[in-house]
Amino acid sequence: MAEAPRTQTEARGAIDRFFHISERGSTVGTEIRGGLVTFVTMAYIVILNPIILSGKEDVAGNMLEFGQVSAVTALAAGVMTILFGLVSRLPFAFAAGLGINAFLAFSVVQEVTWPEAMAIVVINGLLIVLLAATGLRRMIFDAVPVQLKLAITVGIGFFIAFIGFVNSGFVDATGQSSPPVGLGPAGVGFIATIPTLIFVVTLVLTGILVAKKVKGGILIGLVSGTVIAVIVEAIWKIGPKFGADGALNPGGWSLTEPVLGGNPFAVPDLSLVGAVSFDFGKVGLVTVIMLVFTLLFTNFFDAMGTMTGLSREAGLANEQGNFPRIKSALIVEGVGAVVGGGTSSSSTTVFIESGAGIGEGARTGLANVVTGLVFLLAMFFTPLTEVVPTEVAAAALVIVGAMMMSQIANIDLTDFRVLLPVFLTAAVMPLSYSIANGIGAGFVSWVLVHAFTGKAKQVHWLLWIVSVGFVIFFARGPIEAFLGV
Repeated sequence: MAEAPRTQTEARGAIDRFFHISERGSTVGTEIRGGLVTFVTMAYIVILNPIILSGKEDVAGNMLEFGQVSAVTALAAGVMTILFGLVSRLPFAFAAGLGINAFLAFSVVQEVTWPEAMAIVVINGLLIVLLAATGLRRMIFDAVPVQLKLAITVGIGFFIAFIGFVNSGFVDATGQSSPPVGLGPAGVGFIATIPTLIFVVTLVLTGILVAKKVKGGILIGLVSGTVIAVIVEAIWKIGPKFGADGALNPGGWSLTEPVLGGNPFAVPDLSLVGAVSFDFGKVGLVTVIMLVFTLLFTNFFDAMGTMTGLSREAGLANEQGNFPRIKSALIVEGVGAVVGGGTSSSSTTVFIESGAGIGEGARTGLANVVTGLVFLLAMFFTPLTEVVPTEVAAAALVIVGAMMMSQIANIDLTDFRVLLPVFLTAAVMPLSYSIANGIGAGFVSWVLVHAFTGKAKQVHWLLWIVSVGFVIFFARGPIEAFLGV
């Protein structure tokens, strides 16, 4: 006798149990909304990643094509975000890691070809999976003092807020040694463009909604800001910052122009999938090892820090900073690098912008499934992802950064042995534009300050080893020069 089909209620109950939705104080509607917010704040990567990777010649003179990179970026982000949500049941979305893609485009391909560069990314991912599967990555995670884990959350809050300020044009480089940054374009000292003004309006509106605890406040703010931007562009024809001929329009939209119209559908070109080569015969073994080492350190600690911060923000971490299904989460994160290299989209890793969805209430992997599905749809509707201007998405990053900064209240800063590493962790991240750099500064200073003030025994032996690794990481330039790499 055939089994009777399950009712809708039973299906919803199964989903609830699988993702622990009710257990974590969430609802299906909240998870869907949170997943959409995360996608909106991350959608820029479908445009930004190909901007960074395409058009850059490798040692053989070959380049990646913009449309192909955009398609595989969305594909890898969608697949890994869904996989992570199903395996770890956590609301941490994935996409091509910023910093890693720039390292590939401006450093790695000066030594190897693009297929070889992506093979190095795959090797990096396999090593991360191995470290996670053997438990070593978890051991390193557990060895980190809880004060530093909280400091990582605070630092990431400042970092993503700084990203938001820079992406919106609210803060910009002055081009001078002092001050290096300032308010407004080229640090002129005042807001001089309409897109930046719309960022401010969206930020204030979203802040008010969040302060009043309006459900969907961040999403409402993003949609409202986008509508305003579309109307403003339709009236004043501001245009993009960089025209088709490369001409600079200082008052234009930075990455995406909020314009409706045209065919929103585009068939994705996935020919870059599998375009990797492990033939490193033309470069030395030392060169390959140093490239892998740099990628491994950046990927390993960047992701660890991001997951620490997000789990804290979601209220899913315990007092030691550990979160549910941590081993599987660390393994799948390594798989993200393998998938990113295999699709030539660069290492795919957990994205700090997931904090926007968490701020909206997302607490489970169901939000990831929603975000991932929209990324897969984005492969076919790339023109629609370009409607939300970067200036509007940046407002959500600043809001989430403020939320994450609140974790500093949980750190006892009366002991300077704690205060200095916490301060360096939080300060170095935004100032160096790298989560890994901030973690390294915090680790090394924690070990040194404790060691030379009679508290060496309080430092976990793994923290000593990792700190030595960070010293090598920070000094890799002179080391490479000494080795003739």
